[in-house]
Parts: sequence; structure tokens; C-alpha cells
Amino acid sequence: MALAQRSTLKNAAAQRTRSVAAPRVAFSSPVVAQLRQAAAVEATQAKTEVYNKSQFELYTLTTWLLQEERKGKIDSELATVISSISLACKQIAAAVGRSGISSLTGVAGTGENVQGEEQKKLDVISNDIFCNCLRMSGRTGVIASEEEATPVAVEETDSGNYIVVFDPLDGSSNIDAGISVGSIFGIYEPSETCMVDGDLDQSLEACITNVCQPGKNLLVAGYCLYSSCHTMVLTIGDGVYGFTLDPYVGEFVLTHNRIQVPEVGKIYSFNEGNYAMWDEPTKKYMDSLKDPAKWGGKPYSARYIGSLVGDFHRTLLYGGIYGYPGDAKNKNGKLRLLYECAPMSFIAEQAGGMGSTGKERVLDIQPTEVHQRVPLMIGSKKEVEYYESFYKN
Repeated sequence: MALAQRSTLKNAAAQRTRSVAAPRVAFSSPVVAQLRQAAAVEATQAKTEVYNKSQFELYTLTTWLLQEERKGKIDSELATVISSISLACKQIAAAVGRSGISSLTGVAGTGENVQGEEQKKLDVISNDIFCNCLRMSGRTGVIASEEEATPVAVEETDSGNYIVVFDPLDGSSNIDAGISVGSIFGIYEPSETCMVDGDLDQSLEACITNVCQPGKNLLVAGYCLYSSCHTMVLTIGDGVYGFTLDPYVGEFVLTHNRIQVPEVGKIYSFNEGNYAMWDEPTKKYMDSLKDPAKWGGKPYSARYIGSLVGDFHRTLLYGGIYGYPGDAKNKNGKLRLLYECAPMSFIAEQAGGMGSTGKERVLDIQPTEVHQRVPLMIGSKKEVEYYESFYKN
């Protein structure tokens, strides 16, 4: 009897165990299914990631502009203006590349431009290319070029009315030697006040007033370097990006994502041929860079191309300082505020650097004329601040 009772008790206990365990198995089934589903999604994402990073992927300027438009950082009108500038840069890159064999070197024979500089053939060609591309975009209201005496109101605009300022070919004096040159541009808010109707003098005055804006108002700034490879560097006010022209597909491809200029850099880029004409603070600054005792036995290195785009591009990537100070002959230096100093300073600041005249921030200066000149110190933040310290002291 005792054995039978024990057997009955064991069977009852086993039954209770099964009845308690059964719900746990039933409960865990959906959890397992969810885990499996999550794992499958993860695997799919991993495969997609591998696909997106394929060696055949081309993340082009067009793709980038579409994504920035989707994020709400630019509108379609501004994207169209930037695209038209990229087209101009491609055409200029092609002209520069074949200049030696297409008789595009030498002077144009058109005399001096508004700057008092003799125009090269490629100066004239590059200016025409820029103007035509911007007009055909139908989104530009006013253009101001280094090669034009006054801003030009665009009659072909459909909408947008953006103000575009540019130096179509910076460093063109180097073109006959095959040295790096480039284009610089900036885009300001659209304006309805500069129109080509009515009194032409009033229209011109309105154009000049609207073009002469401080650099801090820039929406977009960029440059294109024509060299061993052709690189377009661009900011829309949210970081700096570099796109290299792929000659096989004819597109600018993203190669430099969110460029950051090093905070310090022991390279300076000044035209030391003007040393005797510099003021005392600049002379003392230059002497200090060359003093081995001040820099642990290794003074700064000098690198100077004579093309703002080329020298600045190296400074942006490697760090250091580019400078064109005023001197006894040119009190305000030789670089133009509106379409050289302001766009480059906007790029420098977006990359964590700095642009200064030595005494004030370039982007804060209110232009009083289209072709106004200012001194320029630009590059790594600490290096520009070091230059400024010689004026404060």
C-alpha cells in the first residue's frame, strides 16, 4: 500500500511539473520568433551596408545636393545654382587642361580689366563660361565677377534671383607655366530689388547695394582647384565637403567628407618678396616663424604657389596659415573682399579655422564697393590668432 501511495504521489508531482512548464514553452515561442525576425532584419541591413560600400558606388555632387535638399538644408532653386556652377567648373577644367595645345595661353589682347591687370585668354573664357552657366540656370538674379566693372542683372531668371559673386580664374598669371589655378564663388540670398526694368542707373545702384553684403550673409561658398586632379570644395553653412572630378564619368565625386583644418600647422604661405614693404608687426611675426630657438630647433616651413586657391587648399588640408598683408604699395593688400576673401573665410570657419585681416574678422566687414580689397590671414585658428597677437601687442 505504501509503495502504491508513493507511486501515485510521484505521478501527481510529474503532472504538476508538466502543467507549470507547458505555459513557459508556449510563452517563449513568440519571443523566439521576434528574435529570429530581428536577426533577419539585422542580416539584411548588413548586406545592404556591404552593397552601399561597393567599390562601384559613386556618391556624386548631384546625389549630395539631393540629400541636402531632402534634409531641408537647401531648396531646389539653390541646388540648381550650385549645379550650374559645377558645370562651369567642369568646362573650365577642360579648357585649362588643353590650354597648351589649343592656343589658350597668353594674353587676350583685350587690354586691362577693372583691376588694372592684363587679361589672359583663359580669364576671358572662364568669365564667359561662368556667366553663361549662371544665366542658363534661370535661378540667378545678379552676378558680380572680378572681370566685370559692375554687377550684372540677369534678364533670363525664372525664379530664385540668387546673387552670385565669383573670381572665374584665380592665379591666371601662372597658367602659362601649368601651375595650379582655380575658381572661387559665393552665393547670397535672393533679392527682388535688383531688376532690369525702368531707370538703368537706379537698377545698377540697387544691384551694387545688394551685392555688397558682409561675408557672414553667405549661403554658400566654394572653390574649384584645377591641378593634377580637379577638386571642388563646398560649404552650405554646415561643414566643408570636397568633390573630385572623375574624368571617366564626368561627375564630381565626394572624396573629402567634413574637412577639418588642423588647429595648428607649421607651414606659412606669404609672398616674402614684399617683406621690405610690410609694417613692423608683420615683419616681427615673420621673423618669429624663422627663429629656430622659438620652435624647438625647427622653424616653420615656407610654401608659396602664388595662387590663392592652390595655397589655401594645401593649408586647409595640412594646416598652417596663408597670408597676403597690406604693404607700402598696396595698403589693403591685393585680394578682393567680396569674391575672394569672404568666400574663403566662410570655408575656413566652417572647417574650424579662421579668416582675419590681422585686426578684424573678415566675415564681419561690410563692403563699400564691389572690388574692395582687404588684407587676408587665413588657415588654422591658432596660427591666425598668433598673427593677430602681434597687432594687439
